[in-house]
Amino acid sequence: MKELFMPFLSPVFLWLALIIIFIIIEMITVGLTSIWFAGGALAALLSTFVGVPIFGQVALFLTVSVVLLFFTRPFALKFVKPHNIKTNYEDVIGKKVRVTQTIDNHKDTGTAIVGGQEWTARSADNDAVFETGSLAQVVEIKGVTLYVK
Repeated sequence: MKELFMPFLSPVFLWLALIIIFIIIEMITVGLTSIWFAGGALAALLSTFVGVPIFGQVALFLTVSVVLLFFTRPFALKFVKPHNIKTNYEDVIGKKVRVTQTIDNHKDTGTAIVGGQEWTARSADNDAVFETGSLAQVVEIKGVTLYVK
């Protein structure tokens, strides 16, 4: 019975199985998480063909995996990561807006139009009230709320 499992206990099978497992994990996560270890397992697999003992294979696996992880991951992330789309909300700061609902922090009310879009608006000065139809200047944005003065 032991002879039946001997081919599966060989280092070649071990490294091939690890390569496949790491690639499957990478395909599932799609986040450059385990591909580096697949590279280490590939290096260890190749070392079996030149007669490196199992301890050397494990050391090579760990070394190549760590080197790939620390030296190529940051470079690869620049090209694989989707580029963030900027919303240019920073351009709104400093602009004049028309108040469409009275801005009163004590009543938690207020909206303003900027660039054709209506935003929730609050006063930067907690006691200031801006009446409907008045103009205000955006001084800050927190989340989806304009703070005006």
